[in-house]
Amino acid sequence: MDKKKDIPSLDALNKVLAQRHGPEIQARIGKSVVGIMGLGGLGSAVAVALARIGIGKLLLADYDVVELSNLNRQYYFIDQIGLPKTAALLDTLRRINPYISLQAINERLTEQVIPERFKGVDVLVECFDDAAMKPAALRAAHTGMKGVGYVGASGMAGFGPNNSILTKRIYPRVYLAGDEKSEVVEGHGLMAPRVGICAHHQANQALRILLGVEDKESGYANHL
Repeated sequence: MDKKKDIPSLDALNKVLAQRHGPEIQARIGKSVVGIMGLGGLGSAVAVALARIGIGKLLLADYDVVELSNLNRQYYFIDQIGLPKTAALLDTLRRINPYISLQAINERLTEQVIPERFKGVDVLVECFDDAAMKPAALRAAHTGMKGVGYVGASGMAGFGPNNSILTKRIYPRVYLAGDEKSEVVEGHGLMAPRVGICAHHQANQALRILLGVEDKESGYANHL
């Protein structure tokens, strides 16, 4: 049997997504572009969530390869060990949604290159595991990507309470997900359940930004 013949058409997929999400909402999702910086436990799960809802385009950035130690929380498979994370994740996403537009950025990002690499995105999602890059990425977006939506993350280690993972608005169209305190220490590492909670906070907040929902609650202004 030719497996390609069993793949639903783009029209069939779009019809189902429109039925599930509503035609107007799906039309906006399908035209949207999201950039994801870092494809570990957060970024790989955010990418999968957005691919499943029919996002128009994803720009996916990472310079690392899949390792055995990643599999406890990251959206990769054991037969992908050794592959660049960009290549492995693109393959997975195409199995979920073969019609999604994907662009791999297989390099180590810096504050200086972020505005150029992600030029034209509607929302930028920060999923770095490098603590220094978190404020650097926010500065890059704040100063070099005026008007872009932004969703960062801080604090999701261990197995703490589900509901301590929150999403806070820190500027207009700029949000931070996590509990802002759970650090990786011995016996309190990064695990799939809680990292996944935070990742889906990020994915849902990105969706809310794309749909024009602006949360009004105030947050913090000291993250730059």
